[in-house]
Amino acid sequence: MVISGSWESHLPASLKVTYSTQGPLVSKISESASFLCPQVISMVMVAVGVYARLMKHAEAALACLAVDPAILLIVVGVLMFLLTFCGCIGSLRENICLLQTFSLCLTIVFLLQLAAGILGFVFSDKARGKVSEIINNAIVHYRDDLDLQNLIDFGQKKFSCCGGNSYKDWSQNMYFNCSEDNPSRERCSVPYSCCLPTPNQAVINTMCGQGMQALDYLEASKVIYTNGCIDKLVNWIHSNLFLLGGVALGLAIPQLVGILLSQILVNQIKDQIKLQLYNQQHRADPWY
Repeated sequence: MVISGSWESHLPASLKVTYSTQGPLVSKISESASFLCPQVISMVMVAVGVYARLMKHAEAALACLAVDPAILLIVVGVLMFLLTFCGCIGSLRENICLLQTFSLCLTIVFLLQLAAGILGFVFSDKARGKVSEIINNAIVHYRDDLDLQNLIDFGQKKFSCCGGNSYKDWSQNMYFNCSEDNPSRERCSVPYSCCLPTPNQAVINTMCGQGMQALDYLEASKVIYTNGCIDKLVNWIHSNLFLLGGVALGLAIPQLVGILLSQILVNQIKDQIKLQLYNQQHRADPWY
């Protein structure tokens, strides 16, 4: 029996497409080029985390947070590097195991982010309580860490607020406490970042909040911000929902694209393997 035409005409359609799209090494490099940017970002994160950790003593870490931000940067950077490494090497070497590992891990990360967003929306009241707890802990440790102090001062200036719920929350700090036995010169005061801005002020008056906690809201509002930062933060989130949604979408799209491309590449590699097996079987056929 003689088979008319070339053997390629008898291949399934999926194998024909795979055979025609199989490119040289340059195409493999172009496939893995998209992983270089995340790898660079991950290495920068690790470098910044290590530098921040070395520049500060272990006891000087932000005491109000459950995890030191420097350690968090290092862990996230290392995990991000390993994940993108699997995708890069898997695409270059056409390794199905590495590509499926990359796709699976990326899917898990995406689902965790989606679950966190849904839980944060559903349990918004509990999330508010957690934010309040973090802010109160930050107030307690305001003088313990310079980075934390700068962060609080920036937040109070940015949102035009003072304390968690009100300016009187600063009494939780041992230096600003209003108790009679407090020997601090900042007794019953608030940080300078609570003060209303003075136009054309050449030198910042760091003692502008002196004795403000002893005043009522009306008198204190003439000198400092009296509203708490929690309400200001919640209002800012509500007024910038589209911006936050755009940021979340910008983080989700690259992940979905990475999952899709890795699965496409895995299917192409499997088709190439089928094509090779098909060729070997026909070359061993004496009628070929």
